[in-house]
Amino acid sequence: MNSIDLEQFIARPPAVVWRALTEPDLLARWWATGDVKPLVGHRFTLDMGAWGEQPCEVLEVQHERLLRYTFAEGTLDTTLTWRLEPEGEGTRLFLTHAGFDTTTPYGRAGLDGMGNGWPSVLGRLAETAAAA
Repeated sequence: MNSIDLEQFIARPPAVVWRALTEPDLLARWWATGDVKPLVGHRFTLDMGAWGEQPCEVLEVQHERLLRYTFAEGTLDTTLTWRLEPEGEGTRLFLTHAGFDTTTPYGRAGLDGMGNGWPSVLGRLAETAAAA
């Protein structure tokens, strides 16, 4: 397995969750600072603190439904896919973090570390969306 697949129910409509994923001020509250924009081809960096600035490029956008971008180009070379599905009054958010090269120590460490870290990050995303 070379991907992380998680889901999180967020008691806010997709439009609010979308804002948390695509507006830099909100993104910085729950994960990392960076000039994310939901525009295919947009290149940006995410400041991951001790892990440095990670280059990213938006690959696919379906407004309030799907956002896919590369993550850590040149090091991890992975892809993040955020998929939003309306569920009652809220949103079911699906995250797939794919493309880890588990044949390398760096890729294996990235998969393990991020696999352990993403659940708490998604919890912070839910808290940010609830306050938005």
